[in-house]
Amino acid sequence: MDFLTTELHCHNEFSNFRLGLKETPYDCGISIQEQLAQAYKVGLDAFFITNHNTLDGYKSLLEYKENHEKYKEIRVYPGEEITTDNGIHVLAFGLTETIRAGKNMDEILDIIKKQGALSCAPHPFGLNNGLREKAVLCDLIEIFNSNNVDRYSNIRASHFARTNNMIEVAGSDSHVLSTLGRCTNLIDSENNLDDILNALRKRQITIENTGYITSREMIEHAKYKIENSKDDIMRYFKENHPHLTGLCRFLISAFESNPNSVVWTTVYKVAVHLTTKLSNKINFKNQDYEILYERNLRAILPMILT
Repeated sequence: MDFLTTELHCHNEFSNFRLGLKETPYDCGISIQEQLAQAYKVGLDAFFITNHNTLDGYKSLLEYKENHEKYKEIRVYPGEEITTDNGIHVLAFGLTETIRAGKNMDEILDIIKKQGALSCAPHPFGLNNGLREKAVLCDLIEIFNSNNVDRYSNIRASHFARTNNMIEVAGSDSHVLSTLGRCTNLIDSENNLDDILNALRKRQITIENTGYITSREMIEHAKYKIENSKDDIMRYFKENHPHLTGLCRFLISAFESNPNSVVWTTVYKVAVHLTTKLSNKINFKNQDYEILYERNLRAILPMILT
């Protein structure tokens, strides 16, 4: 029996319009055709498609795969990234039915268990939607997430997992085509859902590869979201931060006029630097993280700048 090179956390266009009111409606622009082509290119044996708050996309992937001989060896399995009633994310592997967003953590974990699936804490110490210490309630924990470019979030997750003897996995959390397979896991299992879930329960998994999203890829994702969701972004600022509406409009216009400018790479690097400082305060210096979950810019900015 060979080890399976597996991606456990990725999205496609079926994630759109599935996130909450505080999120942009367009989340990911990857088509199922593109996703399977990339999975083939990077040599995945299997991947769980984990769209936000839906199993939509899973059957479409299966149908497309079955009609294209090239992809017959790649296995696609059902997963979901579920949003709790307080905006926290939980991954589920092997679901048979969609779990709707808005339920509390205990309800979600109970439904996952009843469906014979496994729960996983994604980006548990990320800055605005991680389970943090409640990650211990899940079957698995994601100790490396490609989008946690502050790095402290992943370091804290790794420390927490080892302290609590949890089963560790990595996830690309791919929203951009080139990041699919950026993080892979080796699973000691036959390539079918039941065997994979049993292998995960028995800790027959090791992290194979990890890697962070690049500035170019992050800007590519921002371009997709802004192009498709700018009206919603402006509406959010008008309703919640009216004094910043003019600045927001200017920045969107400037970005759209030249998204490939070195200016935006510089802005990204500054943002990563500030986020890294904030993550260190939250994850290793015990600064209050609740403000981040509330997404109150007036309260967050002083935390970032001091």
